[in-house]
Amino acid sequence: MTTTDKAATQLSIAILGTCDTKLKELLYLRSQILAHVEDASITLIDVGRSPISDPAISIPQHDLLKNYGSSTSPDLSTVPRSEVTQTMTECATACLEDLNSKNAIHGVISVGGSSGTSLTSAAMRRALPFLMPKLIVSTMASGDTAPFVGESDITLMYSIVDIAGSNRILNGVLDNAAGGIVGMARAYQKRQLNDCTANDSESRTKTKTKIGITMFGVTTPACDTIRHYLTSNHACEVYIFHATGHGGRAMERLVTSGELDAIIDLTTAEITDEIVGGVMSAGPQRLEAGLKAGIPYIISVGACDLVNFGPRKTVPSRFEGEGRKIYKHNEAVTLVRADADESRRIGEFIAQKVKDFAKKPELVNIILPVGGISPLSAKGGVFEDKEADGVLFSSIEKGLQGTGVDVVKVEREVNDEEFAVGIAERLMGLINLARER
Repeated sequence: MTTTDKAATQLSIAILGTCDTKLKELLYLRSQILAHVEDASITLIDVGRSPISDPAISIPQHDLLKNYGSSTSPDLSTVPRSEVTQTMTECATACLEDLNSKNAIHGVISVGGSSGTSLTSAAMRRALPFLMPKLIVSTMASGDTAPFVGESDITLMYSIVDIAGSNRILNGVLDNAAGGIVGMARAYQKRQLNDCTANDSESRTKTKTKIGITMFGVTTPACDTIRHYLTSNHACEVYIFHATGHGGRAMERLVTSGELDAIIDLTTAEITDEIVGGVMSAGPQRLEAGLKAGIPYIISVGACDLVNFGPRKTVPSRFEGEGRKIYKHNEAVTLVRADADESRRIGEFIAQKVKDFAKKPELVNIILPVGGISPLSAKGGVFEDKEADGVLFSSIEKGLQGTGVDVVKVEREVNDEEFAVGIAERLMGLINLARER
């Protein structure tokens, strides 16, 4: 095998860590990766506060600051920990972006406590694309991990014990993590090599129209019908996103990176949580990415009647008033019915986003299932509220008058097969219209 061939097939893994506090553990992790793949290329990046010297460190802290920091980077020995974390996050992000742009790594792993996990997870989220392996061994992996994972595909592994010193349990965790990142990096490397030598069948797959669809459990039948129709009748590849907040953000990140060609935003319940105060908001920028991209975009109001909370005891007291409808979806999820005023605000949010950000209004359609925006709100359902639904629909219609955006009311429930097929057909019409222009 030539040197060039070896470079092309050599497994390359980056390790991020604070070497001033975790050097022993990082070196053990490095040794276990090499135990699995003897000729692996390991890039150990020191993101610690204080510079440390060790021959195994590939990018020492001072080099990281020099090559990837800014001219205004502070003296880390004199500033609070929060400023250290911010500075090193920026440097680590720039470093990982550089390594990724050169195809120099197949995966990234780190170990850390709260500060280390915050630093390395932010760098991974910002710098690395979806599907590149990202693994963090952390004391923070059990509990609310949303601040670390966000909409990314970071994998967290709980360390069981603190990452402080050598013992049987921690070494076992680090050994498992080494095996995990090696396996994931090999899979990623194999896909890269296959992409370089793609056969005709794979090339044809890449010509498929990539469509994103948002889904909840209560809109699953409609999503299944749409997906089946599109993939059976057209050259489409469909990606389903669970509208839990992170799902909407993940979809919009893929739109921004050019990975999606069209969207059926069937389930916009994340907007309801943003407006009313539920726990599954995707943030105030929801809808903007697809509208700015100017791609074929169908927006509906599936599950916009539902405000999401955790177990029943977590529902805020302000929703306990007389007449407020509350439904226990399961042990982990409690739903509150959006009332008429909240529904008006949800509709106004949707209309305003479309007015402000639709790059190509002719490629945007709003489809309203008048028969029920979820099974719970359909006729006879526990959340049936014609007044609230009517206010939602009218606020959207009124807000989009004169914009060139089609707003279509359909006298069917969101999961009705004809409604779902109609949405799929309408999207294909928008896709064909976009191709003609």
